[in-house]
Amino acid sequence: MKARASTPPDRRRPILYITMGVIALGLIVAVGYTKFNPFAVPEAATETFTQTSLKVGSTAPDFSVSTTAGPFTLSTAQTPVFLEVFATWCPHCQREVATINTLYARYGKEVQFVGVDGNKAGMDGNSPETQADVINFVARLGVQYPVAFDPDLTVAKLYLSSGFPTLIVIDKNKKITSMTEGEQPEAVLDKAIRAVL
Repeated sequence: MKARASTPPDRRRPILYITMGVIALGLIVAVGYTKFNPFAVPEAATETFTQTSLKVGSTAPDFSVSTTAGPFTLSTAQTPVFLEVFATWCPHCQREVATINTLYARYGKEVQFVGVDGNKAGMDGNSPETQADVINFVARLGVQYPVAFDPDLTVAKLYLSSGFPTLIVIDKNKKITSMTEGEQPEAVLDKAIRAVL
């Protein structure tokens, strides 16, 4: 009786399982890192507007918002204006509050300050932004300057540069004299404000 030839083991199957396992593990690590990493940008933050075409020297487009200190309309402002477009979930915006509070205490009688919410994502970075998120932002961080909830993101569509916060100084003639993005040192913003006084 002739012995049957042994079939060589199929090595492709274990390699396939190992490869699938490595991919699955990689996905789990990536999701976990994004979810729990304090420096990760929330998924909702990837939704951006077309970057504004405004630059230093441009005429500042008019806008009206209801702030925590009452209504604000740019065209009726009799003083220079310091405008911040922020996101409540943004750690740079959260840290910049202390700097803007200091500048507001120093220049609030000579310059109108207004912070305007400029992102669809709420303070948790995932849920839709609401008035409650802005109120929570103000209360939690001790914001002292006027802040507005802008549900249609009108101001962000006009002024938002490629990053949060976008910080703009507008002179009495409604010309943009300074436009920066991201967390800025107090000295940089102080100099921009003094230039319009």
